[in-house]
Amino acid sequence: MTHLIHAPRLSEIDSIRHGFFTREGGVSEGIYASLQCGRGATDDPRENVAENRARAAKAMKVKRESLVSCYQHHSADVVVVEAPSAKVDAGFPSDGATRIMPPWRPGKPPKADAMVTRTPGIALGILTADCAPVLFTEPGTGIIGAAHAGWKGALGGVLEATVEAMVAMGAERQRIVAAIGPCISQASYQVDEAYRDRFKEADGGNGRFFRPDPEEDGKFRFDLPGYCAARLTACGVKDAALPAYCTYDEERMFFSNRRALHRAEGDYGRGLSAIALR
Repeated sequence: MTHLIHAPRLSEIDSIRHGFFTREGGVSEGIYASLQCGRGATDDPRENVAENRARAAKAMKVKRESLVSCYQHHSADVVVVEAPSAKVDAGFPSDGATRIMPPWRPGKPPKADAMVTRTPGIALGILTADCAPVLFTEPGTGIIGAAHAGWKGALGGVLEATVEAMVAMGAERQRIVAAIGPCISQASYQVDEAYRDRFKEADGGNGRFFRPDPEEDGKFRFDLPGYCAARLTACGVKDAALPAYCTYDEERMFFSNRRALHRAEGDYGRGLSAIALR
């Protein structure tokens, strides 16, 4: 059985379903055991990944083809996911945002790192393995969003881009609720000085998200979830919850790219986070 972690604040909102899936309850084996939902892994896409995604869709109570995800490439690109019957001028952004209608072919997803919609029955899925999955909703207008925020995407503005896309659709910025899902914690995220300096050059205040590494001189530990929460607050999202789990440390529950690299495993599984309007 699939296991979902729910954000308490999002669970209070009756109009949505959401969940940060753990790696449990799928059919994949080995380093992909077991709910590996990423088609970018070398896991069998026709058998294992398709079945795992079908199980996730069932848990989200949507059709399997209505669980959609993108080709994530660490960008600030956002796509608006429309109902097949939606009109282009029916209140959707007119500022050049890409609009796309599901289902799209499994091997041909749009290139983006965030999605927004107000169509019931579509589950927006984000794939991560240490990066931060962020789920959004604005209860008053029934607009939802989901973003993949690794360090590059977060620094590049993917969270703000998601919020702006929701606002362009009619969401009220200060009523947006966001939940940052399981990701790598500061205690496990070692980076070098050049990495830290890139953030400080973008904003001198970013130094607060780094602390000296207690084990190695010249290295630092980066607070990715804290940085994401600060970016959300700065763009007007007052309600942003932080995760209670570390993907690197909690191997039984989560996939981790960094853990796989440290073990020279060659590849890693991708975990799913999703949100849908009822």
